[in-house]
Amino acid sequence: MRWLAQLDRFESMIEPIGRALLAQAAYNFGETVVDVGCGGGWTTRQIATAVGNTGFVLGLDISPDLVGMARERAQRAGLANIRFEQGDAATAMPKEAPFDRLFSRFGSMFFAEPYPAFANLRRMLRDGGRLDIAVWAPIADNPWQLSVMGIIKEHMDLPTPQSRAPGPFALGEQDYVIDLLQSAGFCEVRFDAWTGEQRVGGPGSDPESAARFVLEGMQIGDLVRQNGAEVRKAIHQHLVELFERHCDENGVHMGAKAWLVSARA
Repeated sequence: MRWLAQLDRFESMIEPIGRALLAQAAYNFGETVVDVGCGGGWTTRQIATAVGNTGFVLGLDISPDLVGMARERAQRAGLANIRFEQGDAATAMPKEAPFDRLFSRFGSMFFAEPYPAFANLRRMLRDGGRLDIAVWAPIADNPWQLSVMGIIKEHMDLPTPQSRAPGPFALGEQDYVIDLLQSAGFCEVRFDAWTGEQRVGGPGSDPESAARFVLEGMQIGDLVRQNGAEVRKAIHQHLVELFERHCDENGVHMGAKAWLVSARA
């Protein structure tokens, strides 16, 4: 599975944004939290530590493989106030609901039907509970992705992007996110911008390994593979050349922007 094979690189790549969202959420001892799209459970473990033994956190993810890995890592960390469950957040309702808080780092952009899905997220929260999610800002504000897509388009045809279609940049438009949240029963919607350098493939990646990460770990790699070995080889080489222009002693870095969104149920 792509996500599982590249888990540690994905986690280290988006860790700065996760830390910023955790700082915004500012959890207190005793709170109960659901972490939507928890992946390998790094953010879930941070939340478990923040809420303490009197609190509780549930990690929810659609991938059984990632849930299994998250359980193992939480057990190794000795965290007793944590549970992981495999399920689709668009329809699942964990037995511990309603929670005080809901957290999601890049786990809310892939719903096939966003309006009913966000209504379900609202049902996971008690009245007055708070949502904190990180979503990517528009792709135009994310050179790390825009430049990669530009190179790939030079070598193959790509499907025409559909605005708001499920995918990494589905929730880039603030007006759309506000409508989703308000329609679901949230208020006091607030956006804060995170801007920084995205370490492609994680800190320490060189141009070669960063290019492999894009083609082996990111969803776009599936489309590239469908076009044959020669096309893939050419794209790989041009990605290496791109990343060589954006590399320092800490690895490949390119500009990125995300929204840190909070709202009250």
